[in-house]
Amino acid sequence: MTVFRFVYWILWGDLITIPLPGGSTLGLSLLVLLLIPSGIYFTVRTRFLLFRRFGDMLKIAVEKKTSTQKHSISGLQALIISTATRVGMGNLVGVVAAISIGGAGAVFWMWVTALLGSSTAFAEATLAQIYKEKDPLYGGYRGGPAYYIHHFFVKEEGKKKRSVIAVLFAISGLICWCGISQVIGNSVSSAFKNAFHIPPVWTTAVLVLIAAVIVLRRDATVKVLDIIVPIMAGFYFLLTLIIIVMNIGQLPAVFSRIFSEAFGLRQAAAGGFGAVLMNGAKRGLFSNEAGSGSAPCAAAAADISHPAKEGLLQAFGVFIDTIVICSCSAMIMLLTPQSMTQGLEGMDLLQQAMNYHMGSFGVIFIAVVLWLFSFSTFIGILFYARPNVAYLFGDNWLSQTLYKLLALVMLFIGGLAAYTFVWDLGDVGIGLMTIFNMIALIPMSGQALASLKEYERTRK
Repeated sequence: MTVFRFVYWILWGDLITIPLPGGSTLGLSLLVLLLIPSGIYFTVRTRFLLFRRFGDMLKIAVEKKTSTQKHSISGLQALIISTATRVGMGNLVGVVAAISIGGAGAVFWMWVTALLGSSTAFAEATLAQIYKEKDPLYGGYRGGPAYYIHHFFVKEEGKKKRSVIAVLFAISGLICWCGISQVIGNSVSSAFKNAFHIPPVWTTAVLVLIAAVIVLRRDATVKVLDIIVPIMAGFYFLLTLIIIVMNIGQLPAVFSRIFSEAFGLRQAAAGGFGAVLMNGAKRGLFSNEAGSGSAPCAAAAADISHPAKEGLLQAFGVFIDTIVICSCSAMIMLLTPQSMTQGLEGMDLLQQAMNYHMGSFGVIFIAVVLWLFSFSTFIGILFYARPNVAYLFGDNWLSQTLYKLLALVMLFIGGLAAYTFVWDLGDVGIGLMTIFNMIALIPMSGQALASLKEYERTRK
């Protein structure tokens, strides 16, 4: 436990503390020190990709699939899978926590990290496409950071030896996704207990049963996510628009509060600017997962005509996650009178805010949305696990099935158990994934940038 807590602190704790005017401090964790400068670097090198190529992202998203490999998936389907895992509990409970601790200004810094992270997401997804390979088990293609890290460290053609860093990345990913499975089980069972007074054991049993039917079938994962993700994201966005229209008069004051608190005009004097900036930045990084190496596991599976196209789609995925969905949660909360949510936190706070806007329907709606967000996340992370299990244990159904069963067990335990340190495996796992991914991503980024230039030449 001591070693585990130390690793957790190294990744997420304040390694450097910078004093600020007014008695505030700015604490910088290892991951923030790594991801924010990297995001700035990629944003500059791609010449603010999200703004320049936003129209292309929309066009590529609606392109028809031109299949070259049996059982392959389209670029849009890969985007849907990555969106399923990005759009999860962090977009609901995580945003609430960031605003509760850091104030409304945290929302602005979430937006900033998303704009920076979109370029990082482009680089890692493009590399995943460049180094993808055929999948002999599931059909189509597979790949991800374990595969391009392997190519970076094992230069000789035909060598079967595994790269140590690639192995460590794959192990970190499998550990992370087991930890997340437990958190998903607990969040869903808690939300249904609050909304419907259903005992956690029944909610968890049904959740695990439905999940097992889907993930243990070869081709069900992508088909289910194709249906769930657009529906859940669309309904959540639509309901938020209704709430905004109902409270349209308060909107200027909300945006004024976000921008004034973002730059510490009020917080600097109270010594809270550091909390505003870092809570927004950390939540943005954790939510959009740019740089962690998880989304490239889906990006590599896409059967698409140019690697840069999938990179652009994954950059668009960061926009959907943070700028759209996280902002929805922020607006629901900030349009609620603070007196109504005083002393509440997490899911209770969000359900109280929805109760204010929509009555009992709002409480039920949030419980159902959390179920859909969490369920799609679980299915998506098991899709991510496929290439990493294959890299570690080879191409066989036994290892693939055993990992799925382990994740289902973790999902069940999480639904019944109170908080345990095992849940922190998700945070530690994603932190280690990011470290190992960035070791190869930064020196290999020239290939992704070259792919972008080639794509832009063909567009001209």
